[in-house]
Amino acid sequence: MFKNLIFFIVMLLTFDAWCYEDIVKKQSFFIPSFKTFNGNEIKNVRVGWESYGTLNSDKSNVILICHYFGGNSHAAGRYSINDAKVGYWDSIIGPGKPIDTDKYFVISVDSLVNLEVGNPNVITTGPASIDPATGKPYGMDFPVVTIRDFVEVQKQVLDSIGIDKLHAVIGPSMGALQAYEWGSVYPDKVSRIIPVIGSGWASANLIGWLNIWSAPIKLDKNWNKGNYYKGLAPVDGLTESLKVIALHGQHWEWANKNYGRNWADATHNPMDAYANQFQIEQTLYDIAKSRAILSDANHFLYLAKACQLFFTGHSSSSSEGLSRISAPVMIIYTEKDQIFISDQVKKTSEMIAKDGTPVYIVELHGSHGHFDGVISIDQAGEAISQFLNM
Repeated sequence: MFKNLIFFIVMLLTFDAWCYEDIVKKQSFFIPSFKTFNGNEIKNVRVGWESYGTLNSDKSNVILICHYFGGNSHAAGRYSINDAKVGYWDSIIGPGKPIDTDKYFVISVDSLVNLEVGNPNVITTGPASIDPATGKPYGMDFPVVTIRDFVEVQKQVLDSIGIDKLHAVIGPSMGALQAYEWGSVYPDKVSRIIPVIGSGWASANLIGWLNIWSAPIKLDKNWNKGNYYKGLAPVDGLTESLKVIALHGQHWEWANKNYGRNWADATHNPMDAYANQFQIEQTLYDIAKSRAILSDANHFLYLAKACQLFFTGHSSSSSEGLSRISAPVMIIYTEKDQIFISDQVKKTSEMIAKDGTPVYIVELHGSHGHFDGVISIDQAGEAISQFLNM
């Protein structure tokens, strides 16, 4: 990426986060006092962010990546040379890739109330944070936050770097909601948006599902109305909640094709049903348990509420909010999505295009349903590249 060693050293010494060679560094951003969309004040807000590529002289090559419900700002690259896990969209972000870091400065920010409180590479503020007024964790006294608040925190990070215009805003799932919000609230600051596997509002069906996602946490006796930070955390309830997401996010083909009616342990007596599990049951538990170890139950509930409350623009209606989007839009979706169903995504595109705003549709194919927006995003790589170069 860098033309010569001298240029590389100068950039590294001046602002190493602006350099991307597959190894990335998490940065921290501090807001002394943040006012939420609902008018509440949150003091001492900290969020993490990371970047890939080089910011050009007029700061016109910036692409903002907004992450999904269970994700964070680690969209690409590795934290160390021995890091086995790359960022979730590494297949499309990097030198010569569709979101080309030889050309663009790509930045992503950890959300408020980020799920992975236990991840050492996540910096976030939420219910598990210390309330400076009490010296204790906020718990459920933390103010309700919205997708708009996630956007406003991102904007403050960008403002601190002197970035006033975005070449594009891109994100999957909850990240798509943020992309719509950016296009609606700051139409003069966004040149194009790419919402992936997301629609312009949370439907009644999704609101109901988010309630179901959240229910096991509240049924766990250790939740104690959110006051568990001095005792046992509701890990069992959180695990069950994450199991629901693990299955809901997939298309039914995934389970049927990969697991069928096979038992997790074929040596057990199949009729002793409670001493033996099907493979799909064990798989969902294993996926959820590994996530629960790093996650916080209250943060989960706050994220779910933010998604339930979402409709683009947070104004009088979704149609009004979507009508404010003037930048070209490329919507990436899958017909097999069971979270943001395709009819709703198509309706979103129609509402945006109603006043002549250019809207392009790209369909993903696979058996992972909603999760294809992360797993199979490379299918849309060429379309993304062309759209960014328009």
